[in-house]
Amino acid sequence: AELHREIRLLYEEKNLSGINAVDEEMRKVDAAASKLRSEASAVIDRGFAESNQNDVWCGLQVYYNLGELKPAVEGLVGKYKAAGSKSVAVALDMKAISMAAASGGGPGGVQRSGTPQIGGSKKAAEALWDRMRQCMEELHRAVSAAWQLQTVLTKKRVPFTQMLFLEEVWQEGEPLLTERVWDAIVKAFASQMKSTFTASSFVKEIFTLGYPRLFSMVENLLERISRDTDVKGTLPALTPEGKDHMISAIEIFQTAFLALCHSRLSDYINSIFPMSSRGTIPSKDQISRLVSRIQEEIEVVRTHGHLLVLVLREIGKILLLLAQRAEYQISTGPEARQVTGSATPAQLKNFALCLHLQEVHTRISSILSTLPNVASEVLSPSLGVIYGVACDSVTSLFQAMLDRLESCILKMHEQDFAGHGMDAAMDNNASAYMEELQKCAIHFRSEFLSKLLPSSSSRSETICTIMVRRMASRVLIFFIRHASLVRPLSEAGKLRMARDMAELELAVGQNLFPVEQLGAPYRALRAFRPVLFLETSQLEKSPLLQDLPASVILHHLYSRGPDELQSPLQRNKLTPLQYSLWLDSQGEDQIWKGVKATLDDHEMRVRSRGDKEFSPVYSLMLQIGSALSQATI
Repeated sequence: AELHREIRLLYEEKNLSGINAVDEEMRKVDAAASKLRSEASAVIDRGFAESNQNDVWCGLQVYYNLGELKPAVEGLVGKYKAAGSKSVAVALDMKAISMAAASGGGPGGVQRSGTPQIGGSKKAAEALWDRMRQCMEELHRAVSAAWQLQTVLTKKRVPFTQMLFLEEVWQEGEPLLTERVWDAIVKAFASQMKSTFTASSFVKEIFTLGYPRLFSMVENLLERISRDTDVKGTLPALTPEGKDHMISAIEIFQTAFLALCHSRLSDYINSIFPMSSRGTIPSKDQISRLVSRIQEEIEVVRTHGHLLVLVLREIGKILLLLAQRAEYQISTGPEARQVTGSATPAQLKNFALCLHLQEVHTRISSILSTLPNVASEVLSPSLGVIYGVACDSVTSLFQAMLDRLESCILKMHEQDFAGHGMDAAMDNNASAYMEELQKCAIHFRSEFLSKLLPSSSSRSETICTIMVRRMASRVLIFFIRHASLVRPLSEAGKLRMARDMAELELAVGQNLFPVEQLGAPYRALRAFRPVLFLETSQLEKSPLLQDLPASVILHHLYSRGPDELQSPLQRNKLTPLQYSLWLDSQGEDQIWKGVKATLDDHEMRVRSRGDKEFSPVYSLMLQIGSALSQATI
């Protein structure tokens, strides 16, 4: 090859053209050179096929010696670009696909538009996917060959000069060989995808419905090229930007796929929640089918991280649509809030909505637990809205039930807890207010809660069980608060209060929520009962105080103090309800400030009389308040 180059240079420099004998010999020399080129090309092709870089280098060395390295490399790059572009065009040749499908026998053929006739669609679809698989193989082959060419040029040096082959064919600032090949492939791929999307309804349908499959093919191609060209000391064939460009080429089908996913689910919601009929509530089976359809959409893309996120976003929109339609159906007004009679049709409708949304929330949350963490991040906001609307559908009812129970407890202050004598002590009947509370709790269980709560055998926590637990906790806390405000409280009154606590525990536990599962409110109820019977001198070191809010102890101590020691309720001339509402809005430190004001007033009265002795209750209250102040600093 080098000899040929020198002969050719001498021939041209000495202007020997036109001499018959010389021209005859030059034809022989050129024929030999042509043979050298063919052999060099074959060696290079074999080197690429067998991943033998030495063969590739030998072939390139021949071209270098011929003085034709750059044209040869340009020819190879052009060859790989053309091979990639051609493979894409062949893969999406709808006429060829349809004809191949039709030739398999049976009905079906090809129309002029290239769309398969009836009967040939399934075969044509499989033929299309087969061609796409072959296309991906050929694209991998073309890019791998370009990368091997670039790698050899980067590694091998010219003998004697030690100049890199790459420097002969590439200038700094120019795109690398692999970039040129990949850019051409991506451009051809994107153009063909756009063309088939608009020109062939058949391909559009196949690639839209089967977008996860198309995405997998492209993703696998990118991963395979990256893996095969990840060699230490060499540049990878693809850059992150190059990969993104290839993914972008099929985004037109991704958009259509996501729109179809959204359409399928939204159409179903529109069918079970028609806007034209406000009173129509879906059946349990319809809601179950909705969740199943959502799960089917997820399963299709479960293994495709990026695509999974996109589908979950569409599902998030669907959940918001569901919440919106359900919210529109919620009944409001007196008939939805009444708690004295049987459940009204409006309440039953709200119950159904709540249970439906609860079912969706529970099952979708269960599905998310099997997916990557990002899935929860995507759907949490929408599930939160579902949860909120489910709560809204029964919140007014739960508030009405709680208001009724609290009104029963407030009647505690009409009960006589100051009675003395054997008759008062031996009266084992529940107080009137407690009997009323028990009747209400039984009624609520039979008419409302039994329709909202899962069976007793089920231990799953639902939206409704959470709301019932909150209501039960509030009832216990509210009772303890007002029990601590009772004044005067005789020994017989303490016995009555203890009986009422036992009745309350039974009423709440049997009809609302298992009290032993209520945590702090239940511990406080259990602690307050023995506290009633402790001597004031025993209270300071009693471990029972750990389970009671400081405000409860402080309020209870007023019942043990002198009459002139006014409670905040008495000092501010408030009703028990008014004071209770104020307590709801205050923290323990603010409550202590109100208590401290009454203690300061008491101190002034005592000192104004010239007395120096204070009630033991006074000192204990100051001690509790002081500890509370230090704890809040």
